[in-house]
Amino acid sequence: MENFEEYIEVKGARVHNLKNIDVNIPREKLVVITGLSGSGKSSLAFDTIYAEGQRRYIETFSAYARQFLGGLERPDVDKIDGLSPVIAIEQKTTSKSPRSTVGTITEIYDFLRLLFARAADAYSYETGEKMVSYSDEQIKDLILEGFINKRINVLAPVIKSRKGHYRELFEQISKQGFLKVRVDGEILDLEHGMKVDRYKTHDIEIVIDRLKIEDTPEIIKRLMETINTAMYHGDDVLMIMDNDSGESRYFSRNLMCPSSGISYPNPEPNTFSFNSPKGMCPECKGLGMMHEVNLDKIIPNKNTNIKSGGIVPLGEQKGSWIFKQIQIIAERYNFKLSDPIKDIPEEAMNVILYGGKEKFSVESKTLGITRDYKIDFEGIVNFIKNQFEESNSASITRWAKGFMDKVECPECKGSRLRKESLYFKVNDKSIADLSQMDVYDLADFFKNLPENLSEKQFKIAEEILKEINARIRFLLDVGLDYLSLNRSSKSLSGGEAQRIRLATQIGSQLVGVLYILDEPSIGLHQRDNERLIKSLESLRDIGNSVIVVEHDKDMIERADHVIDIGPKAGKHGGEIISQGNPDALKKHDTLTAEYLNGNKEIAIPEKRRKGNGHEITLKGCSGNNLKNVSVTFPLGKMIGVTGVSGSGKSTLINETLYPILNTHFFNAVKKPMPYKSIKGLKHIDKVIDINQSPIGRTPRSNPATYTGVFSEIRSLFTKTPEAMIRGYKPGRFSFNVKGGRCETCQGGGLRVIEMNFLPDVYVECETCNGKRFNRETLEIRYKGKSIADVLDMTINEGVKFFEHIPKIYRKLKTIQDVGLGYVTLGQQSTTLSGGEAQRIKLATELSKRDTGNTFYILDEPTTGLHFEDIRVLMNVLNELVDKGNTVLIIEHNMDVIKMADHIIDIGYEGGKGGGKVVATGTPEEIVKDKKSYTAKFLKKELP
Repeated sequence: MENFEEYIEVKGARVHNLKNIDVNIPREKLVVITGLSGSGKSSLAFDTIYAEGQRRYIETFSAYARQFLGGLERPDVDKIDGLSPVIAIEQKTTSKSPRSTVGTITEIYDFLRLLFARAADAYSYETGEKMVSYSDEQIKDLILEGFINKRINVLAPVIKSRKGHYRELFEQISKQGFLKVRVDGEILDLEHGMKVDRYKTHDIEIVIDRLKIEDTPEIIKRLMETINTAMYHGDDVLMIMDNDSGESRYFSRNLMCPSSGISYPNPEPNTFSFNSPKGMCPECKGLGMMHEVNLDKIIPNKNTNIKSGGIVPLGEQKGSWIFKQIQIIAERYNFKLSDPIKDIPEEAMNVILYGGKEKFSVESKTLGITRDYKIDFEGIVNFIKNQFEESNSASITRWAKGFMDKVECPECKGSRLRKESLYFKVNDKSIADLSQMDVYDLADFFKNLPENLSEKQFKIAEEILKEINARIRFLLDVGLDYLSLNRSSKSLSGGEAQRIRLATQIGSQLVGVLYILDEPSIGLHQRDNERLIKSLESLRDIGNSVIVVEHDKDMIERADHVIDIGPKAGKHGGEIISQGNPDALKKHDTLTAEYLNGNKEIAIPEKRRKGNGHEITLKGCSGNNLKNVSVTFPLGKMIGVTGVSGSGKSTLINETLYPILNTHFFNAVKKPMPYKSIKGLKHIDKVIDINQSPIGRTPRSNPATYTGVFSEIRSLFTKTPEAMIRGYKPGRFSFNVKGGRCETCQGGGLRVIEMNFLPDVYVECETCNGKRFNRETLEIRYKGKSIADVLDMTINEGVKFFEHIPKIYRKLKTIQDVGLGYVTLGQQSTTLSGGEAQRIKLATELSKRDTGNTFYILDEPTTGLHFEDIRVLMNVLNELVDKGNTVLIIEHNMDVIKMADHIIDIGYEGGKGGGKVVATGTPEEIVKDKKSYTAKFLKKELP
């Protein structure tokens, strides 16, 4: 038996399609698990090893704590020995909260908050002067120094620039024994019932004492008592006024502007947190963005009238309360609901949109009577705002959102913080300035910071700077130098999110841990791959075990140990077909080995397509980091969009081009990023975006329901003689509809057993044995198979079974053609990977009749694909282009890029160093460009 300390020993793993496998995985090594898509890599790495690690960890908790955690089901494996604590770094784990940013995930922002709370200088937002704070002793010394032999008033500010009559305040001051106040610069005697103009803005100070400053013990004692009293009443601020000159000066225990007297509370880390009431902008509550009502969405066409639905939220005129109110407004302002909106008086439109209250009378000349009317109207704009902010109904909130635009908060300009927090600075930069920098510039700032700090500041900040610099270095190491700290985690791609978590884990410096990663190279240009591999090697070198599920050639060749799972996918996979170091692996007779040693390769097309002569020209794109870019997309070709991570590919295609096309063809509401013009839309007739979002979020969704083939299968079952005799309709064969489904599990196939103090347990339904349907439905058979048997078929089996039913065959064949023959028709969508979901969407689109003028957009379709899967996928995409369609692929994989007819390379760098078109043309033309990073790697692939 192998040494327990050297290996993680897995015996008898049978999760999903694994065929009772035994494997020894070396510890403290970089191990790559590879194989065809669907062969069982994730089943071994995540569903067996990680799941067992999690289960053992959760078992250490008390029963009480365990009830709040997920399922404790033991994976189907005989035993696992030598398992360390496990951390999985997957692609799905980033928070979708708008409050989560790159800075908060990596903890850099937390250290920045600490730095600013301890070592920042505060400046006045009124005058820009440096803020000061004094002890009572210092204030006494400064008064003695500055006002010696002068007569002064010591004042306690109580009201600063606010409206009101302040009668109660004056009475309260009088009761406390004070005789005089200073109102708007004038000293007055306090009188009973005194008040000021309530509509004007006032400054009010209590006159605490009037004295001549002399350096005598009596005066010094009196001055100290006066300072104490003034601080008490003035909320730690006092004001000294020179009687002769009238000049005044402020002093405060808090940070205070010596000229204007505004003061800030002493800073703490929360002062700089946009998730805390102490730091967040009060207007947008720390989100940086706000939803504002767009009047053009409420009244898109001013030539229409209110009666026929010119005000979109109201619709056409009906007998509702709102229309009765609008009718009264019409009476008051003398217009008809049938008048064009542009002709309605502006005053009336203001009342309709923003509300108003008024009573008025109208005299009827024909009847000779006067009628009283009352307008009490909230206003459509206010109504929409209130529904958006206060409604508990998701559908009403969505409805209100349809009339609003997301805009930058006008108060904080998107910085998320309150005004005071932005005026604390370190080396002339506020915390918002640092958050906007990309990581590369931030590294530069902190490298030069120590020499710009005072000795006292450096002493305070030294340890904090060490932590910040270490974390920034890890982000640079995984190729994320183009991200800024204020970038929302929602906007990160799967690969970026995973690499951020990887950087955070490297930063935690844990030892003896088993890390499992899921394709960390996704979204990474070949240029940055080297840095990623080094990061994983450094995790290994400090004493951790690293398992990576990966297809990247460089990663496989740098691994200490490779496990190849296959030979095929689905039912035909789940076995270990070879393992060893990369050199040993290349000698085996497997698909992976053939691609690694060059016996098999994805062929370069003999000639590049000429296209159909038409093109789409997009000009002046300036979203995110794009530098006023203009791009031409030749139609009828396969277009590859390449460039390093963060160069602007997604901004150009997903955020600018796709929303323009989608709005043009399907009236979509997503607003494209800024651009000047687009020409050539008449040459295409639809756009289809095939991304990696899930095809369904519940286990009830599956490939058969998503592609629509299940409807055809159900119709087929209703035509069997037995079903026709029983009068069964298609709904009988749906597991989502009462009648045919098993009612014990309501068509789920599983039953949930509530365990009170333990997590809920899912067990196979004992009534239908997981088949989802009741006995009567399962009695209906087509070619000897029940509806449940059909759902259990793989796509490959389904293609053979339904080969004589063209409608079903065509849809299943396209799923098979994109390389998903191993997936079952009824496989739960939640168990499909991002790449599999993307290919099911692709198959769904392929099975539709194409027009020959469709524009397809695919974002990294090679995610989760083995070399062989990429070959199959490219055959399908080439077929699409051969029919006259245009296929645009955003991609880093050289096997795909070398097959494109036209490449658009964006760069040169990521972040602010990107956003330009570096080169365009065929792969052969691109490689001539000396500055393009893509060209360097593409050159190796071309003959």
